[in-house]
Amino acid sequence: MHRLRVKAGKKAYEIIQDGGFNFDDVRACFGAAVGPRWLVASGFDLTLLEQQRLGRKHPVHLIGASAGAWRYAAWLQPQAPDAYRKFLTAYINVGYTRQDTPATILDKFTRIMNEYIEDDALPFALANKRYRLSVITARARGLVASEMSGLQKASLAVCFLFNLLSRNNLYKFAERVVFYDGSKPPPFCLHPNYRGRCVKINEVNFKYAVMASGAIPLVVAGVKNIFGAPRGVYRDGGLIDYHLTHQFAQTENDLVLFFHHQERIIPGWLDKKLQRRTPDEDTLANVVMVFPSQSFIEKLPDGKVPDRDDFMAYVDDPAQRIRKWHQAAELSAPLGEDFLELAESGKIKDVVEKL
Repeated sequence: MHRLRVKAGKKAYEIIQDGGFNFDDVRACFGAAVGPRWLVASGFDLTLLEQQRLGRKHPVHLIGASAGAWRYAAWLQPQAPDAYRKFLTAYINVGYTRQDTPATILDKFTRIMNEYIEDDALPFALANKRYRLSVITARARGLVASEMSGLQKASLAVCFLFNLLSRNNLYKFAERVVFYDGSKPPPFCLHPNYRGRCVKINEVNFKYAVMASGAIPLVVAGVKNIFGAPRGVYRDGGLIDYHLTHQFAQTENDLVLFFHHQERIIPGWLDKKLQRRTPDEDTLANVVMVFPSQSFIEKLPDGKVPDRDDFMAYVDDPAQRIRKWHQAAELSAPLGEDFLELAESGKIKDVVEKL
């Protein structure tokens, strides 16, 4: 069990200490905007999908931004484990060159998505009885919507400076838009403090919403005028909601399961250099965060979790990146079984730390 660590918010910690971890208490899962770092979550995801531990008594909200949304889009598919593996393979194997532009990278993302999400399967995905998908995007405002690199970069630099003063200033530059599956928006969208819009996801806009959620500023072209949503350019949801920024629990005794790649939780994409900026206690209260231990990470290729720097580090030798990423995913395969063992044996009480 040295491969995993588990931390829990105040209420979640009490629940685990009183009665252990029960998968039926999980009402939401969150997938963060982490780029290729999601590869270490693949074993965890696949174990939960194949063992069908979630959604047995009630639907579970799968809430994701960027890579988190792409992961959870696979969870809804009729043959979910197969769809997830197709996504994993397509994501790792795609090639990038020095000549790529934001537009060509968006085209490559489209091909990845078409590898694991079939249009004919979308009615079945949206009828999934176990899971309800929520995709977090950011509708760009002002020059953040520009596809001219210089203008977009300058606007993001101004956004960064405004964000230093307050996260609330982000809304001058982008609007949160959550695409949701189900008869009504997820509970966090109905909270009085929620800022943003909610748009029902359907067969027409499903792929575009998920694609937009991963459209990293300056790297991937934005997705324009998504059906059913306000007109505009939609970008990576992590711009506003990078990691945890909302209380996703519906009631006091619900749990929110969050597999992360690291111990630190960063609210917004522009907060990465702001060590003092962290989620508040209420946001974390019901969260159970599972993440790989440092000793496990040191055994991965290059002694680290795969990240976006690898694209440029191996741009002239993509085969080496692909090999290392496959190896990282293979080494991460047992993490789900490790967590099941902790939860079902009751040992989680002994290892869980306060978040």
